[in-house]
Amino acid sequence: MIPHQSLSENNPAQSPEEPIQRPDKQEEACGVFGVYAPGEDVAKLTYFGLYALQHRGQESAGIATFDGEQVHLHKDMGLVSQVFNEAILSELPGDMAVGHTRYSTTGSSRIANAQPAVVKTRLGTLALAHNGNLVNTKDLREHLLQRNCNFVTTTDSEMIAIAIGSEVDSGKDWLEAAISAFEHCTGAYSLAIGTPAGLMGVRDPNGVRPLVIGTLPRSDSTNRPYYVLASETCGLDIIGAEYLRDVEPGELVWITEEGMASFHWSKKPERKMCIFEMIYFARPDSVMHDESLYSYRLRLGRQLARESLVDADIVIGVPDSGIPAAIGFSQESGISYAEGLIKNRYVGRTFIQPTQTMRESGIRMKLNPLKDVLSGKRVLIVDDSIVRGTTSRKIVKALRDAGATEVHMRVSSPPVTHPCFYGIDTDSQDQLIGARMSVEEIGVQIGVDSLAYLSWKGMLEATGEDPNSFCSACFTGDYPVPVPELVKRSKLMLEKVARV
Repeated sequence: MIPHQSLSENNPAQSPEEPIQRPDKQEEACGVFGVYAPGEDVAKLTYFGLYALQHRGQESAGIATFDGEQVHLHKDMGLVSQVFNEAILSELPGDMAVGHTRYSTTGSSRIANAQPAVVKTRLGTLALAHNGNLVNTKDLREHLLQRNCNFVTTTDSEMIAIAIGSEVDSGKDWLEAAISAFEHCTGAYSLAIGTPAGLMGVRDPNGVRPLVIGTLPRSDSTNRPYYVLASETCGLDIIGAEYLRDVEPGELVWITEEGMASFHWSKKPERKMCIFEMIYFARPDSVMHDESLYSYRLRLGRQLARESLVDADIVIGVPDSGIPAAIGFSQESGISYAEGLIKNRYVGRTFIQPTQTMRESGIRMKLNPLKDVLSGKRVLIVDDSIVRGTTSRKIVKALRDAGATEVHMRVSSPPVTHPCFYGIDTDSQDQLIGARMSVEEIGVQIGVDSLAYLSWKGMLEATGEDPNSFCSACFTGDYPVPVPELVKRSKLMLEKVARV
């Protein structure tokens, strides 16, 4: 029984008449959260976990709780704080919960595709939250149709849930069913899966998307902790959970009243963590490889200064994601750091179109330049990436309008030349400015006095980890998980790609 679903198709966000202004950034697919904590308010814990992971997806949010055999589900379009309130959370009782905040990469933007994906099986209901993207959905769908499975949505996430349910219905237990299902899944998937018997956390054999485990103290005589799953450590911090470790590539953790068990189900795990998680997607206060990403992004800026120094009066960053690298650039170069752009932190997606005058003013709905800081200055501005170039061009114009005598741009990653197939919403290749133009041509296009990108080698060396343990396909076109040719051709549209 799933009594608390919110499945209205009348959400204004779905109106086809209202054009959506897509940000000039690569966008993350989603954030996942799971908690097993009998006696605690698991719905509220999940709400706050998703609140901390909001940056990973702003399109829809959902929570499913398990109260014995009964599953309670609420999901809807909008931000976490818009989808849930105290009254709704009070109607989601249970000992365990999984939650999800979504930005669509597969499946259209509508409520039916919001997660968690819920499937009924002979052993009860499962609820699945997925971060990533499968590349073999055509083959998987055909496999499931041969097993007489029915689909409600257009998402690969539902296919994974149905695949597990199908294996359960064939006679397997939860663990056997999940591992059997994963043998039919190719691509990127970090999962939090709730079942009546326990909570699963899973990463694909390459660990492309992150998933961490945390512990919550419990006050009873067992002294065993409760366990929490989250896409990033910031989702643990907000509820007072302590980071334990990452779920490893090709690992399934099984969390029940007895504690947590680990199963390494993949025969050939090989970590290929998305490097863009470290450059941009994950929050700077999240911890990866035993340090905050803020520290890594400082090193990117320092390396950028060593590779592409230029005379300037001030260094500024594009808020918020460009600021750590800008500070690192300033520290390494000795050029003073300043805030030159102020971000309106309350701007989200709007479906009300600005006036023509506002459109002509460019970027100022989100970023406003400080004229007294910029006027008469040679400005070096740092950003984490350039995808289409439209936002960069508007920012450069705004800086010049504010009185900057020179504008030099430095980018703390290499040129983005290839689309992602593993859970990041990227344009097709012909829309990526780094694939169509040389660095010099991009500089002319966005109107800067000089432009330089961080080298691929410098980006990877700054991690302090094995360079071969990262996926950097968006910069190189070297896809670690084989992508079917038909899928590749849907986004790879250029025969010749500009190289730095």
